[in-house]
Amino acid sequence: QEQIVESGGGSVQPGGSLTLSCVVSGRIFEFFPVYSMYWYRQAPGKEREMVARIKSVGVGGTITYATAVTGRFIAVRDDDKRSVNLTMNNLKPEDTAVYYCNARWGDEDYWGQGTQVTVTA
Repeated sequence: QEQIVESGGGSVQPGGSLTLSCVVSGRIFEFFPVYSMYWYRQAPGKEREMVARIKSVGVGGTITYATAVTGRFIAVRDDDKRSVNLTMNNLKPEDTAVYYCNARWGDEDYWGQGTQVTVTA
């Protein structure tokens, strides 16, 4: 069964850092390198928004960030480990949200359960 598991969330003070990890498993993810991977977040009362997109190497492997996190967040994928990490630096209270990992390839679309990030003094 396909599974996506995020970890690394927690509570941190403004200006701090956290690294989120997303690991995928399951037979279908034997083709993990073809998947484009995404990090999304959803704050209370707000819509889910994309934070970072990491395309598969086959289509260039480019990484795109939301404007709000550019220069502070770094996304890295490791196809051998079937994982993507999101290092978040200089965190701000407005970064507080549940962060989700998403894998897409064609019509296939898989989501993790999310991990909570709270930025508070």
